[in-house]
Amino acid sequence: MIKVSVILPVYGVAEYIEKCTESLLAQTLQEMEFIFVDDHGPDNSIELVQRMIENHPRKEQFVFLKPEHNMGAGMARNFAIPQARGEYLSFIDSDDWVEPTMFEELYNEALRHDGTDLCCCQISKDYLDGLPSEILSNPDVKPGILTDDKRRYFLSHYVSLFSTFIYRRDMINRHEIRFPSSRSADDSYFITCSLLMASSIAHVDKPFYHYIIRPGSVCTTNDSTKYQKRLETFSSLMAFLKEKGVYDKFHNEIDFIYIKKGYFASVFNYISNSLKPKKTTIHEIRSEMMRQVPAYKSNAYFNSKQSLRALDWMLAHTTGLAIKIIAVYVKKNNMMV
Repeated sequence: MIKVSVILPVYGVAEYIEKCTESLLAQTLQEMEFIFVDDHGPDNSIELVQRMIENHPRKEQFVFLKPEHNMGAGMARNFAIPQARGEYLSFIDSDDWVEPTMFEELYNEALRHDGTDLCCCQISKDYLDGLPSEILSNPDVKPGILTDDKRRYFLSHYVSLFSTFIYRRDMINRHEIRFPSSRSADDSYFITCSLLMASSIAHVDKPFYHYIIRPGSVCTTNDSTKYQKRLETFSSLMAFLKEKGVYDKFHNEIDFIYIKKGYFASVFNYISNSLKPKKTTIHEIRSEMMRQVPAYKSNAYFNSKQSLRALDWMLAHTTGLAIKIIAVYVKKNNMMV
């Protein structure tokens, strides 16, 4: 029986994929499969992996898929999900790497709590430019049944660390959870849907996953239209959760996610990737937020954040000044949006 299927989209990561592959070959959990999706990259990433495993005892655990054309990371993962056979799914990026005991400890912890739908760990954010690593943690909720209060807490505090989770495959397929096609913020989309559809959760408080910050990665590549893709993703998220009948019960948390990651993150993304940001575009982003969350000013989470209220006021009433302040803030803090 395959306990965990690891899915990895591969595109232009020849410099890093060997480290990733080494970390997979070193996993202490034996009953695994590793699904590499060749997303038509410009280098020999896949050939490097195939060369590494050629005479390795775990060679048969490696599966290579290749869609007809480039799909982007999210859709490449979707392409692989129907092929996966594991009891749990994991999604890692092929330029990152993981600790040897990650999947054994997550799987065993999930089973210790009656086979939870989700089990997560912490993440180490590693910078290649020499800056010290940062440990990022998922919200701390008691293992077991995901009560409404636990969901609300997790949703109002989470930071989209979707690669730190293993997901019960049956739960993902039963609720038809997939990544959006818009190629932006697909991690926020997937983990939000999973948290609202799952029935139980567990966690291991160790930083098993190493998230590598490198020049040229998806999150650090300039794209002045990426904000449009982000808005599309969060529009799809709202529609999916309404279709599944969970929006009404958790609308405060879902709306707050949209305000933070749909609205404000789109504004920051647009400004940081534009040579001459336009006020009209900022107003368009804000108008879309008001269409999706018309009662946003009464949202309890938004109201509790004075800084967000002030920023929203500036974007509405002193847009030019807000653009200048955000541009300086992003540059000063080396933010990746």
